[in-house]
Amino acid sequence: MPLSTQSQTDDAQYILVASLDNARNISNILKAITFKDHAIFSATPNGLKVTVEDSKCLQANAFIQADIFQEFTIKEDSVGFQVNLTVLLDCLTIFGGSTVPGVSTALRMCYMGYGYPLTLFLEEGGVVTVCKINTQEPEEPIDFDFCSSNVTNKVILQSESLKEAFSELDMTSEVLQITMSPNQPYFRLSTFGNSGNAHYDYPKDSDMMELFQCTKTQINRYKMSLLKSSTKALALSCKVSVRTDSRGFLSLQYLVRNNDGQICFVEYYCCPDEEVGDD
Repeated sequence: MPLSTQSQTDDAQYILVASLDNARNISNILKAITFKDHAIFSATPNGLKVTVEDSKCLQANAFIQADIFQEFTIKEDSVGFQVNLTVLLDCLTIFGGSTVPGVSTALRMCYMGYGYPLTLFLEEGGVVTVCKINTQEPEEPIDFDFCSSNVTNKVILQSESLKEAFSELDMTSEVLQITMSPNQPYFRLSTFGNSGNAHYDYPKDSDMMELFQCTKTQINRYKMSLLKSSTKALALSCKVSVRTDSRGFLSLQYLVRNNDGQICFVEYYCCPDEEVGDD
């Protein structure tokens, strides 16, 4: 593959080099968090974290571990930059994102440091395209201060069951109400849309429920317009962890398997819209 034969002297100028045999393994994950144009990239020796935010109410993070890449070289403890995510995705799919068996687009992503563009070398069928995307100094992501010690309720579900719920609930509702409780209804999703109120309940011993850890009854509402962004990640995922903390902040963590069976995570944090008293 031509990309793997780039000379080592070329690599010497870069502080970050990441290579993939199949660019779709990163483009699919990035699509799951594309709801705003700009994304903050943070690289460490553990891998790549990509963050997108909306109105200080919603944050999405995609975690792509270093071992997902065929090559992942970083010369500093951490490397950060901001890029236009829409432009990056356009470049990653420049060959049309071929789904033909055995045909994939190889990617080599290189970054020289502050002020330099993010350079993509993309190769398919012997044709190499080079894209250079302007970078900006990264903004500091919002700290939602969501730590496991403050988590009051947590469930892990098969994603299929959550997809089913979203297909049955009224998405014209302005909010999604989530009830989590050690008592019935245990885990309930509610909407209040044009066709009336709708509830979707999960028994705690449901086959679709892998884990049920609820210590207190919480009823919180979240803006549907914010949560709709996370349905892209839900569509790709096989499992989802739903957690709320003592403030009612919501964490949705999606486990996504790529085409090679490797696991990546996409996490959404969402502020509560309004708190509802216990019924």
